[in-house]
Amino acid sequence: MEQMYNYGYVLTAVAVMALVTYIPRMIPLTFMRKKITSRFVRSFLYYMPYAVLTAMTLPAILYSTSGMASAVAGLIVAVILAYRNRSLLTVALGAVAAVFVVERVLAFLPM
Repeated sequence: MEQMYNYGYVLTAVAVMALVTYIPRMIPLTFMRKKITSRFVRSFLYYMPYAVLTAMTLPAILYSTSGMASAVAGLIVAVILAYRNRSLLTVALGAVAAVFVVERVLAFLPM
């Protein structure tokens, strides 16, 4: 059986989503013509991409494995390697290896 879509609803939803994503980008360009001199606002804008990236990435890291223990082990290894200024490939491979080892060890432990 073929499902019928209400295309008016779909177009309205797409338009609302486009407007919601466009407004936060348009407002600063429209109203802020001068250079921002406030140290607080400048530091807020400087650290915002890091905060957003962390908020988007952390849940994916913690819930992408079969268990929380292996996810936390991979996260800890990744943070340690990144703190020691290792390359992105080394950090990713180290985290994957840590998750693999922890999941193999947990598979042999009795529940």
